[in-house]
Amino acid sequence: MNAIERIEAALTRAEAASREAADLRQRHERLKSSVSRSLENLDTLIAGLRR
Repeated sequence: MNAIERIEAALTRAEAASREAADLRQRHERLKSSVSRSLENLDTLIAGLRR
């Protein structure tokens, strides 16, 4: 494997890692939003029980 092939292989790995990181960020944001909504619902439920 020559230098150009090694560089191209490294670039391919870096691009794949970048896509995976972007996917993980999106998944994290969706999960964070879901947890936030669930906590808000619990707060509402608890507030209703106190009345």
